[in-house]
Amino acid sequence: MSIRHGLLALLEHGPRYGSQLRTEFESRTGATWPLNVGQVYTTLSRLERDGMVAQSGEDEAGHALYAITEAGHTELRNWFATPVDRSSPPRDELAIKLAMAVGAPGVDIRNVIQSQRHHTVKAMQDYTRLKAQALAAIESGGSAERDDVAWLLVLEQLIFQTEAEARWLDHCEVRLIRLSATADRGAERPTAASLIGSPAKPASSSAQGQSAASAPGRPAPPT
Repeated sequence: MSIRHGLLALLEHGPRYGSQLRTEFESRTGATWPLNVGQVYTTLSRLERDGMVAQSGEDEAGHALYAITEAGHTELRNWFATPVDRSSPPRDELAIKLAMAVGAPGVDIRNVIQSQRHHTVKAMQDYTRLKAQALAAIESGGSAERDDVAWLLVLEQLIFQTEAEARWLDHCEVRLIRLSATADRGAERPTAASLIGSPAKPASSSAQGQSAASAPGRPAPPT
């Protein structure tokens, strides 16, 4: 996630001070990726060093204001125009966990998958509930409509992501069952059964749905 470019995008709307940028960033993204003031000011210092922002006096309360420069505008335009690089994907804790669970002593990888599937489906339900709230806020024509639309886009990305994760977990379980069945038939790699365990019927993602527990609400937009 580029905090650097997110702050530049907010500064295009006019000079801001650090805690104001943090509040607006979290309002726009529904606090999905919370920031602390230290992160904000560290990033602002680096942007100032690189000539992309400049201090712009103080507000009435004495907060130091930062404004975007022409170099910052150029950097932001290039960021919007350049696709996000997927050639070096970030580490995925779940994929690493399942990879390490294969053959781990005393670990039933099917239990790991089923536990994660339950959590993933619950998260998807929570995101869907929050999406309905965001849509209702947009349709009401509230003053924070821009932030509500931004939050809606973030929520829909999270929903698609959890749906894909649930499908992948189903696929993993089916794959392991097939490998175990192959080992049981006397295939060349009989150790597969010991690595995977005895087969179990995969549970459908939709069958795992339960009532969603309360999820953190979206912070109020800045005044």
